[in-house]
Amino acid sequence: MLRDISAQNFFMGFLAAFVGAASSFAVVLQGLAAVGATPFEAASGLMAVSISMGICAIVLSLKTRMPISIAWSTPGAALLATSGAIEGGFPVAVGAFIVSAILIIICGIWKPLGKAVAAIPAPLANAMLAGVLLGLCLAPIQAVAFSPLLGLPIVLAWLIVGRFNRLFAVPAALAAFVLVLAFGVSFPNGAVDGLNLSLVPPVEFVVPEFTLAGLVGIALPLFIVTMASQNIPGTAVLRAHNYNTAPGPLFAATGIFSLLSAPFGGHAVNLAAITAAMCAGEDAHPDPKKRYWAAIFAGMFYVLFGLLAGIITALVSLAPSILIEAVAGLALIGAFSSSAVAAFRDENSREAAAVTFLVTAAGLSFYGISGAFWGLLAGGLLYYLTHLRTKK
Repeated sequence: MLRDISAQNFFMGFLAAFVGAASSFAVVLQGLAAVGATPFEAASGLMAVSISMGICAIVLSLKTRMPISIAWSTPGAALLATSGAIEGGFPVAVGAFIVSAILIIICGIWKPLGKAVAAIPAPLANAMLAGVLLGLCLAPIQAVAFSPLLGLPIVLAWLIVGRFNRLFAVPAALAAFVLVLAFGVSFPNGAVDGLNLSLVPPVEFVVPEFTLAGLVGIALPLFIVTMASQNIPGTAVLRAHNYNTAPGPLFAATGIFSLLSAPFGGHAVNLAAITAAMCAGEDAHPDPKKRYWAAIFAGMFYVLFGLLAGIITALVSLAPSILIEAVAGLALIGAFSSSAVAAFRDENSREAAAVTFLVTAAGLSFYGISGAFWGLLAGGLLYYLTHLRTKK
């Protein structure tokens, strides 16, 4: 097995971890903070989900000898960012993370639930995701309006680098954010003095609370988004590279690791799509049987990133929040465009998709339940009424 290690799969593993973490960790921090996490709880959640997905990738890749890439649920984090604070605070959100993880486990071992998720019309699932992402995708524009001097360098770095290599567009925006933070932001006296304390890995156990609002407003949408936009496409990427394995055990494994990270603030881990293509492609190794080491190395780097979550969160907290939201929004523009196109492609379901998108994007919550659920419910009712009428 050790003979399969090469410099090529080591570099690709590092690159996959760097792109995966740098392009979306801001979304995770933003999402956890939005549902009530304190900065230390958000750092703990980032650490927990990073270590969890790293270990999950290592375990699954070693067991299957396939490049099973794992990522945190970026759409799920975006969902949290638009859900807003829930009654009961972060403990209720953690309870919802646990329920979502259990549903993913059940989905992996009990086929009827998997079929039920697959039965959700794809246009509506994509419309809900597009509605969730819209608010964050507006953040780069809002950042420029807030301060052109601070916001424009971030947007321009993303725009210019993206014209040459789309893969490095968001890391370039992150690098611009760091430069803006270093040279453009005035820190209060003593703000930097305590950064050395942040080198200690943050660990915060959150006692979960379970409420109906948490179940319907966070757990169910998080489960649907994670399955529909991450786990299912992740299996498709593996199949496209001729790695055929039963998806059920993979889903169950991601659910188990999500469950382990949830009490420490981690929202969800799942099969990767973009980084999966990197680790499963020819650039990882000419021999497909040796590419699994790329996913293993990526997992190792994710674990290292998780151990540094405290200092990363502390540095990010020194900047105006709109700037890190801008980085998060730039990271999600690609996901927003693809989900919007998929949502409105089918003319027969376009109106129902529009209702789902608009209700979700409005971000209004009723009875403590987030707009994502109501958007899917409203669009679903119109979808089935429309198809019932056409059948007659």
